[in-house]
Amino acid sequence: MYNTDTAINEKKGFIFNIQKYNVYDGPGIRTLVFFKGCPLRCEWCSNPEGMESKYKVMFKENSCLNCGACAAVCPVGIHSMLGGTHIINRDIDCVGCRRCEEACTEKAIAITGEYKTASELLEIIEEDRMFYETSGGGVTLGGGEVLMQADFATELLKVCKQRGINTAIETCGYANKESILKIAEYTDLFLFDLKHIDSNRHHKLTGVYNELIHENLIELLSRGHDVKIRMPMLKGINSSQAEIEGIIKFLMPFRDYKNFKGIDLLPYHKLGVNKYNQLGKDYPIEGDPSLSNEELDQIESWIKKYDFPVKVIKH
Repeated sequence: MYNTDTAINEKKGFIFNIQKYNVYDGPGIRTLVFFKGCPLRCEWCSNPEGMESKYKVMFKENSCLNCGACAAVCPVGIHSMLGGTHIINRDIDCVGCRRCEEACTEKAIAITGEYKTASELLEIIEEDRMFYETSGGGVTLGGGEVLMQADFATELLKVCKQRGINTAIETCGYANKESILKIAEYTDLFLFDLKHIDSNRHHKLTGVYNELIHENLIELLSRGHDVKIRMPMLKGINSSQAEIEGIIKFLMPFRDYKNFKGIDLLPYHKLGVNKYNQLGKDYPIEGDPSLSNEELDQIESWIKKYDFPVKVIKH
């Protein structure tokens, strides 16, 4: 039995959000734990605050009173006042003390990133055990990228499995094989991203080539681990029939594997746009790459033509 009294000796994971009652990321009702850090830089990322393995200051300029309370307490000088206006120096690394967050009466400042032990996270996860048991749900680790903190994530999933909690991870698949096979021992389902079949195009869109991702996917499927493919769908980026059929051709050898759990299509959404503003970043995508329901239905039909189980996930 896992002893939560030993928490002081545990490793800590760097987490930036915990979402309860999630019904999109694995079976049933789930608790989704977001891990900090990601090796990819996807242009459409909806969680930019999770990209870097460091504390980040999110700032709602419209809520700021320019009172200077944050500047008065920040120990490293990230916040300052210039001509009565609040200024954030993004070149200085936040130390995560959260004094500015606490001093802001208007909640215009939020610091993303918090270290948690497996025991602390397990306590939060266990709060909704009743929902897991009635819905067939459990815990899903997302991010960011879970595999950037593979040792801690493996420890957490191991504890969850010991407690009889269903486990899943969302992953871009860009990690060394040893890490992904280690975590696979305690993972009931991989939600595995395939963003673009062409490696050069993948590199342009995400910052990395996709050969390692494909190798890891083949390894998981070949070893019998349950995998569901997830495809973020963006108009003009990865939505053409040729691009879809390229992915189908790659997946075809695994279509009839019992552990291949089908394909989810994830339509582009704008939920992350405001986060870029709060982080002082420009949003990388110009225009609107959203697909209409008719276009999504068309893509779904292209995949069904090859007898793949496929579903459009609409939040």
